[in-house]
Amino acid sequence: MLQELSIRNLAVIESVRLAFHNGFHVLTGETGAGKSIIIDALGLIAGGRGLSDLVRFGQDKAEIEALFDVPADHPVWEVLEGVGLTPAADEHLIIRRELSVHGKGVSRINGQLVNLSVLREAGERLINIHGQHEHQSLLKAEEHIRWLDLFGGHEIEKTRSAYSAAYGEYMRIQKELAALREAEKKALQMQDLYRFQVEEIADAQLKSGEDECLAEEKSKLGNAEKLYQNVNDSYEALNAGGKALDQVRRAVLKLQDIVQFDAVGLGPVLEQMQSAFYQLEDAAFQLRDYREGVESNPIRLNEIEDRLSLIASFRRKYGENVEEILRYLEKVRQELAVLDHKEERQQELERKLARQEKECVRLALKLSGQRSSAGVRLSEAIVAELKELHMERTVFQVQMGRVEDPKGVQADGTTVRLARNGIDQVEFLIAPNPGEPLRGLGKIASGGELSRMMLAMKSIFAKVDRIPVLVFDEVDTGVSGRAAQAIAERMARLSSDCQVFSITHLPQVACMADAHYYISKAVEDGRTYTRVKDLDTADRAEELARMLGGVEITETTLSHALEMLAMAETQKRAFNPEFKQILA
Repeated sequence: MLQELSIRNLAVIESVRLAFHNGFHVLTGETGAGKSIIIDALGLIAGGRGLSDLVRFGQDKAEIEALFDVPADHPVWEVLEGVGLTPAADEHLIIRRELSVHGKGVSRINGQLVNLSVLREAGERLINIHGQHEHQSLLKAEEHIRWLDLFGGHEIEKTRSAYSAAYGEYMRIQKELAALREAEKKALQMQDLYRFQVEEIADAQLKSGEDECLAEEKSKLGNAEKLYQNVNDSYEALNAGGKALDQVRRAVLKLQDIVQFDAVGLGPVLEQMQSAFYQLEDAAFQLRDYREGVESNPIRLNEIEDRLSLIASFRRKYGENVEEILRYLEKVRQELAVLDHKEERQQELERKLARQEKECVRLALKLSGQRSSAGVRLSEAIVAELKELHMERTVFQVQMGRVEDPKGVQADGTTVRLARNGIDQVEFLIAPNPGEPLRGLGKIASGGELSRMMLAMKSIFAKVDRIPVLVFDEVDTGVSGRAAQAIAERMARLSSDCQVFSITHLPQVACMADAHYYISKAVEDGRTYTRVKDLDTADRAEELARMLGGVEITETTLSHALEMLAMAETQKRAFNPEFKQILA
């Protein structure tokens, strides 16, 4: 439910904070006082379009904040988990919307920034606003199939889920098959190219890291003469003409001869000299061995240069190093295998597509049958609701049909189109008066008839769509008398399933509310201000008296208002045993 709503600098509202309750809420007041602005604020919370001219004149921004208490299993959390918001047992859902006078807005849910599409998707699961001439999803024929499925409950949900999975696989196979057929013209050309590339790379017998090893070997062979000369000179300096090792050996022997006289002072020096001698002797042996291994081999050098040149040409075509070239070889081999078995793969896909098509048709027909049955039940339920709203002679029908498509699939002897929702087209039709033909909901001319029609449908769907907040913006316009009383009772009954808000000018509706808010407008220092008052019982009686008799409140109108409140209490207790007395 919606627990709190805070509005700052929105149109003529400077600052308003409202606390709400369970049940049925009404908002009343003079025309132009700002009742619709509160509904506009709820619309903004639900992701409605925010215009900069909604910001109160002289202010930089408007701020709207709503506090919801929704259970952890509510569908809104499925939307919010997509942006990293998860429900917590001790946490409410807080939506904040800011509109800037410069045209930029900011939306937050539980403190986290969200874009307008996420806000709108979440808002659709929290608030449903119906205005008398507003284009609601219930008026849009393309949405009727979703509402019918929703009414059908678990049975349809299970079948539709199975169909959606089957249809998704059907479309995947169809897409793969189409791609395979599209590539058929290029297949032969690509096969020749791939075969050439595979043979070229495979014949080269490349090895991972080969290019680096060859580059190192080329460097040695290309500089063999210099390597030999410098290594030989180093060896000669140590072991021949320079006799460096002999000099170090003599120094070691001299120290060994005297170290006994000063072991503390000369011992460490002797150890260093001995270590240096052994290291130099080992280095000399290594230089000698290396010198003997250095050779000038022009033939091998040419072979290496040819090999590196081949690898360089491959690098320009297939990858930056041997590892990438080998990966490309494996990829091309796989592509070639696909092309070589293209016909077999195409035949396999065609068989799979035929099987999947049969499965989709089977599930679509099952779904269609369930929808047909649900349509009958929905029609009966809505007609019953309309009778309660004094539209006893109204005919309502769930019309089901199929889109015939010569290129489609066979279903019950008809060639139809498989679609995301199955094979059905659904539209809600109504004939409010005897002798009139059935027409779409959007073609209802009478505002009063449309209001009651929408209320009947909302009463039914409120039990299944789990939207916690339902708002009616002057839907009782154009009705009076018994019809107005029926609308009031239906809204009160509906509030046991969800929180209901209504802007109304009818005392029959206002008296049935569980909470009554009076919206007024005042001018102070040349500025217009809107005030909202949560009425107690005495204030409610006065407001009802004003609605009954105009500006002047007489003893008669006040007595009538108190009588209406008492009768409303009795009526609500009759259809809701848990109803708590609201009169003092």
